Amino acid sequence: MITQRYQLYIERTDRARNMARFYALSIEPNLFGEACLTRRSGRIGTAGQVLIHHFEREKDAVVLFLELLRQKRGRGYRTVVRNRRLDG
Repeated sequence: MITQRYQLYIERTDRARNMARFYALSIEPNLFGEACLTRRSGRIGTAGQVLIHHFEREKDAVVLFLELLRQKRGRGYRTVVRNRRLDG
């Protein structure tokens, strides 16, 4: 059983190298109550590729989530802050 959901979206861009990549991670339960870590990555503007890991314990999924985040941050991926227009 998952106690909370984890979601992350980060990007890496470098105009000089024509690089525009994204990496998305999430931990959610499947129909059997297992923790599923979903990794989605690719070029910004595409659907990208998906890889799903299944874990019996949420703790194991979180450990991999944090390790992947550490690796990607080390390679230059950063959280994207987008401007939103608020009507009101």
